[in-house]
Amino acid sequence: MSTRHILLGLLAGGPSHGYDLKRRHDERFPQARPLAYGQVYTTLQRLVRDGLAEIDGTDSDGGPERTMYRSTDDGTHELTQWAAEITPPAPFVTNEIFAKVVVSILAGGAPSSYLQAQRTAHMERMRELTAVKTARTTDLATVLSADYALKHLDADLRWMDTTAARLTTLTAEVDAS
Repeated sequence: MSTRHILLGLLAGGPSHGYDLKRRHDERFPQARPLAYGQVYTTLQRLVRDGLAEIDGTDSDGGPERTMYRSTDDGTHELTQWAAEITPPAPFVTNEIFAKVVVSILAGGAPSSYLQAQRTAHMERMRELTAVKTARTTDLATVLSADYALKHLDADLRWMDTTAARLTTLTAEVDAS
């Protein structure tokens, strides 16, 4: 995810300070990794440096003074272009689970036991996400985010089943090379 573009998108709603941008990011992208304050302020400094955002004054609101930022016309233009770009499918499929299966075979381990333990971890995460998305107060952004993660976890589970069924052949191929 492009933090720079996410912050530009959040600034599209009007001037904001870093604390508010971090809070809104974490609210709007609830299943994403929360942004660190340092990452927010570093990214804002880069946006200002690149002419995509500018300082719009300060605001204390009864507390410490906070710098307000707003998007520039160039920032709005870049955001519009980025949002319209098609995200290409990953050119290489790197999968840590697959790597661990192969390494387990190479090291004389138990890849089937690893796959079963990984399956258990995936199922637990799916239960957690299902509970999040079915809670009565869950907003649509959270539901959609959870659905996305659930679909990926389900694909992983199907892949694990296929791989487990082919472990004998995979082991023979890995051992032969």
